Amino acid sequence: MTCLHDRHIQPVILAGLDGQNWHLADYVKRGGYEALKKILSENISQEQVIAEIKTSALRGRGGAGFPTGLKWSFMPRQFPGQKYLVCNSDEGEPGTFKDRDILRYNPHALIEGMAIAAYAMGITVGYNYIHGEIFDTYLRFEEALEEARAAGLLGNNILGSQFSFQLHAHHGYGAYICGEETALLESIEGKKGQPRFKPPFPASYGLYGKPTTINNTETFAAVPFIMRMGGQAYLEMGKPNNGGSKIFSVSGDVARPGNYEVPMGTPFAKLLELAGGMRDGKKIKAVIPGGSSMPVLPGDVMMATDMDYDSIAKAGSMLGSGAVIVMDETRCMVKSLLRLSYFYYEESCGQCTPCREGTGWLYRMVKRIEHGEGRPEDLDMLNSVADNIQGRTICALGDAAAMPVRAFLKHYRDEFAYHIEHKRCLVPAYV
Repeated sequence: MTCLHDRHIQPVILAGLDGQNWHLADYVKRGGYEALKKILSENISQEQVIAEIKTSALRGRGGAGFPTGLKWSFMPRQFPGQKYLVCNSDEGEPGTFKDRDILRYNPHALIEGMAIAAYAMGITVGYNYIHGEIFDTYLRFEEALEEARAAGLLGNNILGSQFSFQLHAHHGYGAYICGEETALLESIEGKKGQPRFKPPFPASYGLYGKPTTINNTETFAAVPFIMRMGGQAYLEMGKPNNGGSKIFSVSGDVARPGNYEVPMGTPFAKLLELAGGMRDGKKIKAVIPGGSSMPVLPGDVMMATDMDYDSIAKAGSMLGSGAVIVMDETRCMVKSLLRLSYFYYEESCGQCTPCREGTGWLYRMVKRIEHGEGRPEDLDMLNSVADNIQGRTICALGDAAAMPVRAFLKHYRDEFAYHIEHKRCLVPAYV
């Protein structure tokens, strides 16, 4: 975990963490559970809590960027039966490693955030679905849950109030598709992790067929801080429609890869500077700004872009999960796309024909080009296949496979053409 401090960068979720001070007592010293205690002791209404989240302009930190307060308002609060709250900690997007650091180093922020969310929506049972390949992190979160239960911060009649909330950890088995919210619900139910058709949406038909709200780890972890500082103050940390801070997982050809929490709207150039700049002084060539499924952007475009949902969209990509993959001038774009295409080919659940078959076609065509067997017509064929996948599948995995292909061809078509014509790489320094 990396979190650099300067007078312009004031972390929120990662503030004051040293890798060891994750226990309940440490969190309380940092002001933990004050927001939950205040809500319960002062009988702050559900509507007030949701209004504060709406004011903050907190948007989903898992990739979609949907306004959190608006999502919470969809939950039928007066529904007479059981309702569920689910945290999506199935962090499987290549390049993304922020949520596991929250679970390891500040798990009680997530627990408090989920408890506040449950209160706001009248929910009594929650699950945190944790990626199956980080089992030590799962065990850490279980320890934190036990601490919270022993202190009366989870369970029945929390802190002597009428509010009860049971929270459980549930680990997956490393399937990327279970990061899709409805496949995640299927997995919790003990079924094969495959996405559901929507509608109905989880807010009306979710876990076990009951109304369910699902948010990402970082989204929930921000909630206690919003309630403590106030929604307006959190909004003003960032920019309109992009409130607060965001944790960016910076990897690739940078001097100091790691997690950096910065205000929304921070220039990419500043984020790159925090990560130590380009490794070995090389020139920036390309950046994937939001995880491997987002469209790649040329380095010069990124250097003029701010890190928020709207700015990244204007530049031609998406903020996604906030996984910033930086590539320098020695990187072959064909080989980079080959690696991404292989991943989505392997991770397709196989439910939808365009994705099941199309991801294999994409991978095999890019592989052919990389190995000097490409044909000129392959470039148009790649775009055609991507067009026939995108928007034609139950979930967004098809889009995740198609968008990188289209963006790599859009910005680096000359490299692909060179591979096809000369049977070798255009990048002279590539090793």
